[in-house]
Amino acid sequence: MPIRIHGHGPTKAIAIHGWFNDHAAFDGLLPGIDPERFTIALPDLRGYGTQRGSGGPYDIATMAEDAIEAADALGWASFSVIGHSMGGKAALRVALDAPSRVERVIGVNPVWAGPAPFDPETFGFFRSAADDVGTRQAILDITTGERLPLVWLKTSAERSVAISDRDAFAAYLESWAGDDFAAGAAMIGCPVLVIGGAHDRGVPEDVIRATWLASLKDVRLVMLPEAGHYPMDECPLALARAIIGFLEPNHSR
Repeated sequence: MPIRIHGHGPTKAIAIHGWFNDHAAFDGLLPGIDPERFTIALPDLRGYGTQRGSGGPYDIATMAEDAIEAADALGWASFSVIGHSMGGKAALRVALDAPSRVERVIGVNPVWAGPAPFDPETFGFFRSAADDVGTRQAILDITTGERLPLVWLKTSAERSVAISDRDAFAAYLESWAGDDFAAGAAMIGCPVLVIGGAHDRGVPEDVIRATWLASLKDVRLVMLPEAGHYPMDECPLALARAIIGFLEPNHSR
């Protein structure tokens, strides 16, 4: 599996992208990540980006397994995990599966380890996104608070189709929305940072507080006032600062 690497510093982390993107999801914040201090591994999930056509399974458990295998391939005995949206759920699974190796977890607008709180109508709407780019655009608009430029919504929706296999996109939804390992996740002992967006209507602050903050032992929350569900695009350098301040507690910038 090809893995893009940013930096060569001693603080190591694997970044797991979300449902609508590939590893390039994190491009906007990389200029704020000092390559002398950090090494960030940026793999593609199965069925996405360089992994299109790879075949499944397309689920959270396999996402975690592949992240751990990436760390093995890089020779990393210990590392932190950053995950956006469904990647946040996978990051928790990595910490659950490799507790002696994961130093810290950062969930960016993250899906929780339990089932997503979808009603049947909303779940059906999300399922239709596998075959309808217009639905993807609508989801992007809703989850960013209906406040971003139309051209960004349109091009991001179109790009999500271009960089992912249809069956992978559809299957990952069933996994991130339905899988339940919340009881195990509650036992995770490493420090966890949750980064939310004030305009995020997909994973709003009250849901984060009722799940991540209510369940985990060592967890803190940072809310970004400029962000919806995609702070990597909306306020990338503010996001980078929050990430580096947590990965290196003695440095905030």
